[in-house]
Amino acid sequence: MRAIIIPDAFSPEAELAAFSAQRNGEAGALASFVGYCRAHTGDDAVQRLELQHYPGFTDVEVHRLAQAVLARHNLLDMLVIHRVGAIAAGEAIVLVAALSSHRAAAFAAVGEMMDYLKTDAPMWKREVGIAGARWIETTAEDHARRQEHAK
Repeated sequence: MRAIIIPDAFSPEAELAAFSAQRNGEAGALASFVGYCRAHTGDDAVQRLELQHYPGFTDVEVHRLAQAVLARHNLLDMLVIHRVGAIAAGEAIVLVAALSSHRAAAFAAVGEMMDYLKTDAPMWKREVGIAGARWIETTAEDHARRQEHAK
């Protein structure tokens, strides 16, 4: 299992290819999600996202969350890559991938990990555009989705 926080741009395609190449005869499913920095929020142009974190703490917490998801869904393997720092519009922010014997577990794990990253990971997001900058807060909808995993 690999869960990392990185400041540099990465290729989701290359990371997925490397992750997929390690599967063995047990893997029947690979599910993944890639999140990108949008160029617009509503009518406002977005130049970049700025993601802040606590080095040393955020890494450990994301790894802990990924380990819990891997165990809960009995995955064969999991990959989590999350960017921090300045991320230009169009660049990848996050990649979550799960290898499992069956598709349902892989899909569920990817969705659950994304919900945890959105609500529980100690990171703060600020969107910067021509109109200025604004902090992005988690929504009630985000928390409701997150609570579904606690059941």
